[in-house]
Amino acid sequence: MYLPEKFIHKMQMLLGSEFQLFLDSYDDERFQGLRVNTLKISVEDFKKISPFKLRQIPWCKNGFYFEEGQRPAKHPYYHAGLYYIQEPSAMAPVEILNPTPKDYVLDLCAAPGGKSVQIATKLMGEGVLVTNDINMNRVKALIKNIELFGVKNAVVTNERPEKIRKYFLSYFDKILVDAPCSGEGMFRKDSSMVKSWEKHDETYYAPIQKQILGNTDDMLKEGGRLLYSTCTFSPEENECIIKNFIDNHENFRIVDIPKNNGLSKGMPKWANGEENLERCARLWPHKIEGEGHFLALLEKDLEEKDNVVNFEKNSEVKLHKEFCEFVKENLNILLEGKFEIYSNNLYLAPKGLPILKGLKILRTGWFLGTFKKNRFEPSHALAMGLTFKDAKRTVNFHRDDPNVIKYLKGETLNISGEKGWTLICVDGFPLGWAKQTGNMLKNYYPPAWRWID
Repeated sequence: MYLPEKFIHKMQMLLGSEFQLFLDSYDDERFQGLRVNTLKISVEDFKKISPFKLRQIPWCKNGFYFEEGQRPAKHPYYHAGLYYIQEPSAMAPVEILNPTPKDYVLDLCAAPGGKSVQIATKLMGEGVLVTNDINMNRVKALIKNIELFGVKNAVVTNERPEKIRKYFLSYFDKILVDAPCSGEGMFRKDSSMVKSWEKHDETYYAPIQKQILGNTDDMLKEGGRLLYSTCTFSPEENECIIKNFIDNHENFRIVDIPKNNGLSKGMPKWANGEENLERCARLWPHKIEGEGHFLALLEKDLEEKDNVVNFEKNSEVKLHKEFCEFVKENLNILLEGKFEIYSNNLYLAPKGLPILKGLKILRTGWFLGTFKKNRFEPSHALAMGLTFKDAKRTVNFHRDDPNVIKYLKGETLNISGEKGWTLICVDGFPLGWAKQTGNMLKNYYPPAWRWID
């Protein structure tokens, strides 16, 4: 494949005797992976029903390689949110950060959302996930993935880091900064990244990375951990960024990342830095089955000034009778917690949020649906957060049933049943809503999500 001469010369200078092995890796086929959504199905159960030949990714317990030619994005299980298709190396940052249930976690540069939904599986429905991206167009993909995965405890924001910082002083247990970068590590995966690099190399991104990372200090609790990652080889965007941050934040230390499963140490000499930079990790395409990544895990000392987060008072939203009637008529469960209404949209918000007035928020927890002319219309997000047993009326198709694809294409289904909202499922996993009217199921699958041949 074509590689810019400037890039080749730089990597030759950095890698020395390893350079030829590195260069030869670009002639290899790229590795492809998927990660099982354990909010919906266990790894063991997914293996039993998987239509794909899978091989374990060593640094991610629920991550698997799939073979070239298989098309997991063209399978009903993808539309049921049973897995996320992700480059294997990209699964490493969240695994190293290792959020646990009840943590408050920030994914600061989150779109398109692969790492956010990975965090959500580790939270197991507990705690709070704030997932943000500054690019409004990219946030649309982030929201889709949050809803597809059935994530209920996420707040989606579209803000600059310096503004978010003001609302979440000493709030987060874990922060992920998967920083925008020159993307050198993705050249083999996506050849269009080469043209992007030729336009914006490390000199463009390094100041942005410093600015983003510099806004994280005040948001992290004492003893909290921050994971900085990029998909570039550039020391200017990796070791140099971490050295700069540590030099200006004496209350942080670099935590050693275990160098197993092919991970290599950071390179202090490339940043004129201290040996502690060896505690960082690099994923090289000639050493692992994946693309290029850099990881740095930082921990905040148990000393800090007192910061005050303004929390919402416990206030109850009086639920409209239309929603209560919908639940009574269509669900086998009660939905409880803190309900919020914005522009006639109803949300079930996660517990423990601060006052967020003034932030550009696109989702506040689980989006349940919309009030329309004396009726409540359930959202697709509600369907994807339910289980087969939660709905009073269901239609369950086998994955090979032609009606599955018809439904995903938005077609009306000629199936009779009891009148009312019906949860359409594939092998017991929700795909979305339909409304039974006589001998037909009126399709409510979102137009923007529909299957395209």
